[in-house]
Amino acid sequence: MTSTDQATSDGQPTPEDPRPAPYRPGPVRYRWTFVEMLVSSLIGLYASLVLSIEAIALAKDPFADLSCNISTVLSCGTVGSSWQASLLGFPNAYLGLIAEPVVITIAVAALGGVRFPRWFMNSAQVVYSIGLVFAYWLFYQSYFVIGALCPWCLLITLTTTTVFMSLTRVNLLDNTFGLPAGAYRTVASWLKAGADTLGVIIIFALLIAAIVLKYGGELFA
Repeated sequence: MTSTDQATSDGQPTPEDPRPAPYRPGPVRYRWTFVEMLVSSLIGLYASLVLSIEAIALAKDPFADLSCNISTVLSCGTVGSSWQASLLGFPNAYLGLIAEPVVITIAVAALGGVRFPRWFMNSAQVVYSIGLVFAYWLFYQSYFVIGALCPWCLLITLTTTTVFMSLTRVNLLDNTFGLPAGAYRTVASWLKAGADTLGVIIIFALLIAAIVLKYGGELFA
């Protein structure tokens, strides 16, 4: 057995082993990543709750004066009255009431030292990836089709992005995707250098710039 094939008694590769560390239960890791996930999901849950309440108000009165009807552009009422706001036959905000508590549970459990099995984390990644696509589809519809923006919806888009990035960071660093050794080392080095944080900043900046460039002074008029 060569030096690169040697392993410690607990099964962990030696420092000379180029393979990524196997995914296995262990002590709390990436604490601040899970804190970020927890805070983002709590904010997303609150926004979903507010939108759910306002969806009920709109169902009772389509002309209800909602608290987030700030202008003709920033208007939850306009967005909430569109068919896109109830794509599955019920207010989209209800999905947040279902999904966010799951993310909160994952974050709290992870901060308590729980390490979920590979299949669970991969499943969570797939489900939240669908959620991310859905959030940006809704933003696209609001921006290009409806012609109005919902402040609470925008907040959910931002929190969905940060939760997705946090979950992806954990899964990549734990190598739940089973990346080859070379790809794992490259991705891990990028993440440790803050590439994911930079990505989130760029995405947020692009969203803000797109909104300001299109609507400008109309946002609060």
